[in-house]
Formats: sequence, structure tokens, C-alpha cells
Amino acid sequence: MHVCVLCDDNWHPAHVIKEGLEPLRKHGFEFDYILATGPDFQEHAEERLQEYPVLLISKSNRVSAEEEAPWISLQMEQMLQSYVNRGGALLVIHSGTVGYKDSQVMRELVGAVFNHHPEQCPVTIKPVDEHPIAQGIHEFTIKDEHYFVDVTAGHDKDIFLSTSSEHGQQPGGWTRQQGAGCVCVLTPGHNQEVWLHPEYQKLLRQSLEWCLYNGQGRDAG
Repeated sequence: MHVCVLCDDNWHPAHVIKEGLEPLRKHGFEFDYILATGPDFQEHAEERLQEYPVLLISKSNRVSAEEEAPWISLQMEQMLQSYVNRGGALLVIHSGTVGYKDSQVMRELVGAVFNHHPEQCPVTIKPVDEHPIAQGIHEFTIKDEHYFVDVTAGHDKDIFLSTSSEHGQQPGGWTRQQGAGCVCVLTPGHNQEVWLHPEYQKLLRQSLEWCLYNGQGRDAG
């Protein structure tokens, strides 16, 4: 299955995301990477995304690592909302929650936005229910940025992962349905060591599989 990946910003370089996703090719996934989300991308975004059953966002709200301008315009908000409502699957990882506090659409679509994180520290990642994504996942602890998020009030979501550190506990992974599509979120993932950890690799694979089954990908065989 082909996955469109929006990645790369000044704090979250594309090579971390690429090296974390490439091992999943052996499970049948193909990844097309878009590193800049400026006017050239936005002009054809709706048409391009129709080709993909899953859109993965792992970048903060800026056009690229070099360009600080926000990429989430009103047009892009409407396009993302439409993409999911029509059956697309949106997978948001780590930095994909950053810089979207002022975007009501992203807050509603994703179900939470980044608030802050303390200095990197040991973070324990633990499954919390019998959600399909959490099946077979074992608790593990690894150095990471422990993301604290502002949860959208009254929002419907199924939390399947928790993160905890000396600073407290937070939801670390959740899913939700919207329209004919679905959304999945993973907040860990700053360091390459996190992406390549065997348990996180399982989380990535099972998140993608869940997205394919619960979005339009379920009709693609």
C-alpha cells in the first residue's frame, strides 16, 4: 500500500522519519516523501492525495526545515478535513501535533495538539487496552521527548497507548473515526532510536494496518 508522508522541519529532520519507516517496506508498504508543503504542493494537494489511502504527517506547522512559514492554510485545513471525511486515513506522528494550536480544524481532526515537553528523559511507552494497534505490544522505556498535549474537550477517541516519565503521564496514542475515514495518532518519536525500537516498529506497522482497514484502504484489498 502506498503512503504519502509529509515530513521535515527544523527540529525533526526528514532522515529520522525516513529511516524509521523504510524497514516497513518488507511488510508491503511503499512511502512517498514530501519534504516541502509550500504553494507548489498545496496547489495540487487534493488531487495528489486522492492517490493514497493513508496520509502520514510527521512535521510541525512550517513549510520546510528552511522555511518557517506555516503550511496549514484555510485551504489545507479544508482539504485535510475533506480527505478524511471521504474515507482517507490520517496517521499523525510526534511532530505532526506541533504548531497547530491556532488551527481549530486540526484540533478537531487530530483530537489534541502539542503543548510542551520537558528536556529529553526516559519515557515509558505502554499499551492501555485491547485496541488492535496495541495487540502484542510490550511496555518499553527509551529516551525521548515526553509530549504533553492539550486534548480537545468532549472529543471521541480510543486511547490505546500511554506515555509516562518523571514528569507525569500522558496519552501516547489514540484513534478516532470521522466521516468515512479515520485518524490515528502516536506522540512518541523524536529520536531515531525510538523509531527503530522493535516495539515502536510494531506500533508503526499496526497503526498503518489499522488505518488501511478503517479508512478507504479496507476497500483496496
